[in-house]
Amino acid sequence: METVALHGLRVLDLSRILAGPTAAQMLGDFGADVIKVERPGGGDDARRMGGAALRGPGGETTDFSPMHVCANRNKRSVCIDIAKPEGTDLVRRLAARADVLIENFKVGDLARHGLDYASLSVLNPRLIYCSVTGFGQTGPRAAQAGFDSVFQAMSGLMSTTGPADDTPQGGPMRVGVPITDFVGGLYAFGAILVALHHRDRHSGRGQQVDLALLDAAIAATSIAMAHHLASGARAQRCGNEQATVVPAQALRCADGAITISAPTDALFARLCTSLGEASMASDERFATHEARVRHRPALTARLSALVATLPRGTVLSALGAAGVPSAPVYEFDEVLADPQVAHRAVVATATHPVLGQMRLATNPVRLSESPASPPRAPPMLGEHTVEVLRTELGLTDDAIERLRRAAVI
Repeated sequence: METVALHGLRVLDLSRILAGPTAAQMLGDFGADVIKVERPGGGDDARRMGGAALRGPGGETTDFSPMHVCANRNKRSVCIDIAKPEGTDLVRRLAARADVLIENFKVGDLARHGLDYASLSVLNPRLIYCSVTGFGQTGPRAAQAGFDSVFQAMSGLMSTTGPADDTPQGGPMRVGVPITDFVGGLYAFGAILVALHHRDRHSGRGQQVDLALLDAAIAATSIAMAHHLASGARAQRCGNEQATVVPAQALRCADGAITISAPTDALFARLCTSLGEASMASDERFATHEARVRHRPALTARLSALVATLPRGTVLSALGAAGVPSAPVYEFDEVLADPQVAHRAVVATATHPVLGQMRLATNPVRLSESPASPPRAPPMLGEHTVEVLRTELGLTDDAIERLRRAAVI
């Protein structure tokens, strides 16, 4: 197998659903050996979430859901019941050999089994122990659980998203994908790499990563939070428009929507000319960016009327020729059909023993010397239990069979 950047790194993934598994998947994409520990019988809750279960070539039901597939490629699955002492011992032995452990249990849950950072760091002082929780390891809400919508609401993301209150269906709106889980997973991935670098280049010791999804979601508010910190003003919801850039918005053509962005006076003049309305650039209501912000509704109405009866391709061709940033608003089938997307190979195929050939999203990071490895299909529940116990812990077939009979694995 081609050597990739993280080849030889051992990762124990005790996390479930999306944020923790996303971080572990990123490590696996670059060659880390990721062992995903799941409950016997049910496994990761994500196997039953995020849409209907995927079916095999013959229509048979599988234990794969879209949510599980999107965050668990390039892993091995092991079923261990950590509530049983024998199961706890197996996980401790795997942790003793690991470089990284990722978990998203409620604060204090793993301590009851001796699988918390304090316990495992004695066993393995070089262990990077990444805890992904809703509210972090400390604070008045530390014991509370939550999902993406909770953190979108509490972080302010929802206050910046959606139509203005005085418009039809106005009010806060959730981003359409579980963005806080994804952002949290990316922050966890980066934090793990930082901790590994510190261990290997400076201290020789591991450490605990305390990653709260609420903290990550607040960080994701980015420029909106920066505006608030500078001015004290609350966020403005502008739907598909930008609060501080005009025009920067979606417009509906005769056969589909587009988005445009012309924040400078020069770009706005080109926009007007490309739409056959050059004189609009000299209209005192629109001649400067400050004026366009003040007269946003009137400008939006004019632009909407200009493109409403035109084919999307015609408008985009004219805007592109004029150098005005613009794009079609795609459905997913259109995304995958775009020549640029196809060129970047954002989807690859992998062979699965039940599903056959399946399409998977690829890692978007492109490295010239150590690229991500080709994706391996997400594992079946417990697919690698025997393999891992035999090769990693040296258990005999008889010992493995005893654990199976005792429902430990």
